[in-house]
Amino acid sequence: MKIPFCVCVVFIFFIHKTAIFLLEVCPLEACPPSFFLPSGGAAYYSISVKNRQIVFISLFLFFGLCFACRDSCSAGTDTPSGIPRRGVWISVFSPEKVLYSRENADRMLKNCRNAGIDHVYLQIYRAGKAYYDSDIAPKTEYEKAAAGADSDPLKYLLAQAGKNNIKIYAWINLLSLAQNENAAILDGLGEEVLTQDRHGRSPLRKGNKDGLDKYYIRENQLFLEPGDERVRKYLVSVAEEILKKYPGFAGLHLDYVRYPVAVPFTPGSRFDSHGISYGYADVNIRNFQAATGLDARNMKPSPENFKQWDGWRRDRVTALVRDISTRAGKISPASEISCTIAPSMERTYLVSFQDWTRWLREDLIDYVVVMNYTHDPALMDLNSRSMLLPGFKDRIYIGLGAYLLNDRPELLKKQLRILQKLSPGGIVIFSYDDIADKTGVLHDLND
Repeated sequence: MKIPFCVCVVFIFFIHKTAIFLLEVCPLEACPPSFFLPSGGAAYYSISVKNRQIVFISLFLFFGLCFACRDSCSAGTDTPSGIPRRGVWISVFSPEKVLYSRENADRMLKNCRNAGIDHVYLQIYRAGKAYYDSDIAPKTEYEKAAAGADSDPLKYLLAQAGKNNIKIYAWINLLSLAQNENAAILDGLGEEVLTQDRHGRSPLRKGNKDGLDKYYIRENQLFLEPGDERVRKYLVSVAEEILKKYPGFAGLHLDYVRYPVAVPFTPGSRFDSHGISYGYADVNIRNFQAATGLDARNMKPSPENFKQWDGWRRDRVTALVRDISTRAGKISPASEISCTIAPSMERTYLVSFQDWTRWLREDLIDYVVVMNYTHDPALMDLNSRSMLLPGFKDRIYIGLGAYLLNDRPELLKKQLRILQKLSPGGIVIFSYDDIADKTGVLHDLND
């Protein structure tokens, strides 16, 4: 437990003055050694055995309290130890239109203060479109929000958030283009930068379902190939532009930093013959073959070959995270980097190829946010416990799907209580729209 700073100061002052008083009233004997004690000025005392004991005890308590208060002295407005941070996602589809007026921005900040929320993940890049003043990506929606305003609405929000001790993070969807077939990166580099499954298909369904679609559900959106260096450079440039143009952001929140998945899940390439996984873009296949001598489409089925191919794809995603992290650290050393992940060790490692524990170990990111969305509190509990790994607990935040529980607020409250007992690094709510007008939920968050 952290002791409040003001309490530390009072105790230290009291101990110091008490020691001086006792030394002044106790009989002094001429007994070395001499001891220097500051008390308004330099005062020297020849200390008896009894007085030396008093001084020793007072100094022991003094330095003990200093040690106990060390965190409090630097904590500022941070969330008290043992209480998870509270955050909320705000999507570009938010009916609250936080970026479209100062009134909406101020209302959001007020709601966050009332709910004890000090982390806001504001989506400003999605489907290859910028919701900020970009020179790289199309910014039509930003221009709509800024129309008629006397200043950049995003800069206003960041300034006001700083005054309220609320951190705003730039939430960016990296590898997903949603269903935007006219994204700027495709116009510039062509469709070869898109990832494919081993059958040459993107995750986006076009026209009628084919034979495999009878058995598998694709994500139905376009994904860029992280194994293409041009993709990584483009996305790094987006992250760089955001941090340079908007230094008020506390950091970057990386979403869709993964390969696409299909349901049922295929846990690793050893099952690719019976399922669907991605990473089979021509450029990625060529690079893998150049590095290993193996053709991922036609290599001999063996545990070692499967391991190499899975590891290759995992490393491509890690390369993207590392490139962004390195560049962000040079532009804004204090900025924090976080990533979203699924609530499953196996899925993240073998399906979406997110080596997130490595990212944490190598300090490529500061923390992850587990998207633990479910109606079932018991499943939420099990998922959370499985993801809160020893040594990483404070760097693992758990996200709750409030959007699933609009008609069952008691279930959201129950899930919040479970997480408060588990004490992850933070609790993040998806999304702001699902709590903005719910006084009870805002109170539960701050309880």
